[in-house]
Amino acid sequence: MLDFAIFAITFVAFLICAVLYLYPASRQASGIPGMTPTEEKDGNLPDIVSTGSLHQFLVNLHESYGSIASFWFGRRLVVSLGSLDLLREHINPNRTSDPFETMLKSLLGYQSGFGDGAAESHARKKVYEAAVNKAIESNFTLIMKLAEELVSKWLLYPESQHIPLCQHLLGFAMKSVTHSAMGSHFENDQEVICFRKDHDLIWSEIGKGFLDGSLDKSSPRKEHYEGARGEMEATLKKVAKERKGKNIDRQVFMDSLLQGDLSEKEVLEDSMIFSLAGSVITANLCIWATYFLATSKSVQEKLYQEVNQVLGKSPLSLDKLQELRYCQQVLNETVRTSKLTPVAARLQELEGCVNQHLIPKESLVIYALGVVLQDDTSWQLPYRFDPERFNEEAARKQFTLLGFSGSQECPELRFAYTVATIMLSTLIKQLILHPVEGQVVEMKYDLVTTPKEEAWITVSKRS
Repeated sequence: MLDFAIFAITFVAFLICAVLYLYPASRQASGIPGMTPTEEKDGNLPDIVSTGSLHQFLVNLHESYGSIASFWFGRRLVVSLGSLDLLREHINPNRTSDPFETMLKSLLGYQSGFGDGAAESHARKKVYEAAVNKAIESNFTLIMKLAEELVSKWLLYPESQHIPLCQHLLGFAMKSVTHSAMGSHFENDQEVICFRKDHDLIWSEIGKGFLDGSLDKSSPRKEHYEGARGEMEATLKKVAKERKGKNIDRQVFMDSLLQGDLSEKEVLEDSMIFSLAGSVITANLCIWATYFLATSKSVQEKLYQEVNQVLGKSPLSLDKLQELRYCQQVLNETVRTSKLTPVAARLQELEGCVNQHLIPKESLVIYALGVVLQDDTSWQLPYRFDPERFNEEAARKQFTLLGFSGSQECPELRFAYTVATIMLSTLIKQLILHPVEGQVVEMKYDLVTTPKEEAWITVSKRS
């Protein structure tokens, strides 16, 4: 599975540490143009930190050195690819491992899976993917209900009321994920609130505490982080115990894991990964999609017309979901414009060659997705929010290549697309979205691309 998941400055930096620790490689530069190390020990890490995000560092790197460029993390060479043609050339012949699972497990202190053979690893991933698909199918009606509750809440607001998108849609996403992942245990809102508190603390420390070592330097912070991780794990273990071997009508993500040939530890780890990553990706896809619709009246109106035409007075169903093609275009363009997942990384398991440059075995290759998604040679007017561009087959193929759709799409993103489609179709059918005058929402390239500050909209009822 080519899981192009979420990485930002600290996320990828720690990934590099984990991958290079597990897979030692040479310091061979291979003649690829790029930066020389700023410091002997840290390489170009000070440059990444001073730039503010790995994404912006890569933007500057590729502007200076071209579509293939190198830099140093510590004493290790990292190769970055910043064009569609180079990504296509690298992906097709090369067998590369998925570092996202390695990264996240390293951060959480998990070890299982690192020594497994290819067959065992592949089988486990198949169970994971099937569990996500089953969770979507079995919990579709429940997610619909959560979306309707959100819209009902917004309908009560006066037209002048500013609605905080991040606050409301993170809550909606968290409920969708916890209910779909673990079932009735999270029908109590207090359980969701506790889970969200632990979730936010874990992601916050992954985002700021690992790269600079500040987490290890602060005993109180480390204690809080480890406490939150322990509480989340305890909740997952409790749910697994409650559901194991039970006949339950509504199947959730964890049920599929329990029915698979997985150990208790593997069930815990995979549940943790889905709960963490699924919540962050789903929330921010919903946030950016709603914000962009509010700022684009013509796109919003076209989506409304499609929803009316496909659904009429009928509720959304899993079958009808596939007919909302323009909604899919809106979500694709949301991912592209927001650079939702700006960076990914692959481990080069076998020696490869890109643009006549040799990439040694066991090198780390960065996919500068944020650079590629804003490349004006691949996308006309790249900074414009325009779902019409995905009318073209070429654009859809490019998106598939980058791992945002098709067989390469990561399961968490597939889940997020489903939840966002349910939310948007429910929302747009009853409400008109309006931007807040004078508001400029800046992007923060963290674990995923998020608004730097709260994003606000207003709504009015459709007549």
